[in-house]
Amino acid sequence: QVQLVESGGGLVQPGGSLTLSCAASGSTAGISNMGWYRQAPGKQRELVAFITNTGDANYADSVKGRFTISRDSAKNTVYLQMNNLKPEDTAVYYCKADVRRGTIYRYWGQGTQVTVSS
Repeated sequence: QVQLVESGGGLVQPGGSLTLSCAASGSTAGISNMGWYRQAPGKQRELVAFITNTGDANYADSVKGRFTISRDSAKNTVYLQMNNLKPEDTAVYYCKADVRRGTIYRYWGQGTQVTVSS
């Protein structure tokens, strides 16, 4: 089993910045992709960004140029630096990790709330 714990959410004004962190623990051998998803009220969960274990990053069009994903593989931690936040970025942000053990297992964190409002 892998446990994912997110931190760093909160309330921020439009144009502000936040950094989310997600630390993995437990049976972390085989972690490959790590990523961030978000779910706004009344909407489906959507991909925000993911990063491979070789450092290749991919972003949703809505956050390109504003958000940066990074990871510290030695600490099994993934980060999401969010700049120029907009009210439409308001959502619960979830961390996900893919673990390869013959097949791929997917683990989710409990989520952290990000609210962008004046």
